[in-house]
Amino acid sequence: MLEIKNIKKSFGQTDVLHDVSLSVNKGDVIAILGPSGSGKTTLLRCLNFLEKADGGTMTFDKETIELHKASKRTIARIRKKTAFVFQNYNLFANKTALQNVTEGLIVGRKMPKDEANKIAHEALKKVGMEDRSDYYPSQLSGGQQQRVAIARAIAVNPEIIYFDEPTSALDPELTVEVLAVMKRLAQEGMTMLVVTHEMNFARTVSNRVIFMEKGVIVEQGSSKEFFEHPKEMRTKEFLRIFQE
Repeated sequence: MLEIKNIKKSFGQTDVLHDVSLSVNKGDVIAILGPSGSGKTTLLRCLNFLEKADGGTMTFDKETIELHKASKRTIARIRKKTAFVFQNYNLFANKTALQNVTEGLIVGRKMPKDEANKIAHEALKKVGMEDRSDYYPSQLSGGQQQRVAIARAIAVNPEIIYFDEPTSALDPELTVEVLAVMKRLAQEGMTMLVVTHEMNFARTVSNRVIFMEKGVIVEQGSSKEFFEHPKEMRTKEFLRIFQE
């Protein structure tokens, strides 16, 4: 459903992505691993046009787009098929949980308010937050805020969700509740690209793993093969650190 070829991105004189290519099938849950500064987040942001790639193509639903030439209309069309869950939630502080979920439906998709409210309640229920629908972000824990952010993502019925280190700002107890929601989404067949440091999630929930460093994909494969039989020496070193 998604194929990217030769994505390039630089910030000034610093090359962040070097000819990154990747195929995503419907229902894939792909964990993207790697040390800080390896280009993982930049890759996701380029795929959702939060950053403008310097080169490369994306084929999404049989439509091929040159990323650096994409028009505003094309970007809007692609974004309607995707959702993005940020590391730091990105909720509107002055809106309730329910309003945070309905905002994109009413304003972005011109949906009638009653219909948007119904969809938002269902999305909040799915992430275990329906009883907090009238709470403001300041009244919610970090884990609860992230679950609202996930509800906002699934409410738009995306074909794929990008997760950018969704648990990195959370303590271990809150991390567990967010990962449980993501696991349920994976079991329901949601296609997901997840930048994460959660090795257990990558091993047990994702079906594929990508390991990046210095803007390139060093190794990729099935989760089982990646963790049990890594091929590249750099991958083995990376995994050894987490196993110690």
